[in-house]
Amino acid sequence: MMSNMQGQHTENKLKNIDKPRVFTVWQKSSMGFQGTDGFSVYDDSGRLAFRVDNYSRRQRFLTKEIVLMDGDGKALLCLRPRFLSLHDRWNAYEVEECENKQPNSKLFSMKRYSMLQNIDKAQVLLRNLADNNNPKLMPSFRIEGCFEKRSCKIYNSIGDEVAQISRKTTGETSVLLGNDVFSLVIQQEFDCKLVMAFIIVMDRIH
Repeated sequence: MMSNMQGQHTENKLKNIDKPRVFTVWQKSSMGFQGTDGFSVYDDSGRLAFRVDNYSRRQRFLTKEIVLMDGDGKALLCLRPRFLSLHDRWNAYEVEECENKQPNSKLFSMKRYSMLQNIDKAQVLLRNLADNNNPKLMPSFRIEGCFEKRSCKIYNSIGDEVAQISRKTTGETSVLLGNDVFSLVIQQEFDCKLVMAFIIVMDRIH
């Protein structure tokens, strides 16, 4: 009996190794203060996984910094717009490097492909973390689809899908919810906080 239980436990663990992680993204600050905006992101157990609380959508062109936090309020990444950029470029920094003015301190830079064409198509240039002697930004991800309709995908540099954004439905009735609530599916091997950072930038670009 004990052997059978251990075998079943091992089988369940193996099944979950490649299982994508599913989140529900609510485009609303968890703080709920008047005049603020943000994101509240819940995992498939209903626990708050990520949050963004500290900006006002009314001051879009005055945004100095957006901070992505975990569910407990610990700062994870700082996102900053690059002013006077024709492609709506944003730079992301590790928290400890937020005040570092060195050009190589950026974790990634994200921009839309064209100032005239589809703004829902964006490119991510990621810092080469594997080579300290060559820390330059490299084309690493692209976002394609329609973010406004909550229907887009994120691909890595070799064309593999790493995450998907889609409209969320309710229970057995399958009623579509509004655009302020949507589903986010992230492949197991990918860093969830990076995906959330991409979504925040896409929202600001849009």
